[in-house]
Amino acid sequence: MKAAVIGAGAIGGYLAAMLEAAGHEVTLCLRTPFKALTIEGQGEVRAVKARIVADPQDLPEDLGKVGLVVVATKAQDTASAEPWLKALTGPDTLVLAAQNGVDHQQRFAGFGLAGEIVPSIVYIAAERVAPGRIVHHSNSRLIVPGDGAGRKIAELFAGSPLKVECEPDFLTASWRKLLSNVVANPVTALTLRRMEVFQIPAMRDLGIALLAEAVAAGRAAGAAFGEDELQRTLQLYAGINPESGSSMLYDRLAGRPLEHDYLTGAVVAAGERHGVPTPLNRAVLTLLGALDRAPIERP
Repeated sequence: MKAAVIGAGAIGGYLAAMLEAAGHEVTLCLRTPFKALTIEGQGEVRAVKARIVADPQDLPEDLGKVGLVVVATKAQDTASAEPWLKALTGPDTLVLAAQNGVDHQQRFAGFGLAGEIVPSIVYIAAERVAPGRIVHHSNSRLIVPGDGAGRKIAELFAGSPLKVECEPDFLTASWRKLLSNVVANPVTALTLRRMEVFQIPAMRDLGIALLAEAVAAGRAAGAAFGEDELQRTLQLYAGINPESGSSMLYDRLAGRPLEHDYLTGAVVAAGERHGVPTPLNRAVLTLLGALDRAPIERP
């Protein structure tokens, strides 16, 4: 099958490698071209056979409409995928949104695409160390809805190391992933510190309060959270290496746009829709909006 991946960061590069490993013909769509894509992991470096294209107008005529398009841009960059999607998608195309946050389909609502949008939850620890060079550290899981489209996605990755799980309660699973991001990402970005910042008792208390608001908002939005959801997420945080950072911290250090509207913003929006107070998350959202793309002054 012919497949395309939009976005050549850590996740996009890794998923392109998984599609190629599954036997598909892969086109990698990006803004700045590089010569080749390589994946490093488990002590070996593997070259990925993929066609690399940097402009939708340069797509070869024989490519046509493809069976699968993976959108692996950051959520705030979804609009940049529109010209690629219009060139690559037809009525039978599946569009896999491999992005953070919830409400994935809404991001593509104005594109007028004929294909079906399939949301996903990504659990892949990978790092883009240079253009076209991806290092895979751990985890190789993708969660998709347990419907027909989700099962088709699982079939398309069959034969690759990627484990695709079809989840009947995708709403709860997507909110659970949001909980794992909604404290670590904004706090590390705001403080310019890594996960060790939560060893400060007051910062840990703030994290708990932010999580409590997010759990309440998610439950109101329909997530089937149990009474132990807050403690469950705290245990997840406790197992993270204190020297680890977050994607939002790395984006801020690199001067890239932040993903706050799709993480903290999702909590605040759900609170507004369902009458759940989220004052702390709203304050954090305001702060993140103020510093987004602001230059960092270094001594």
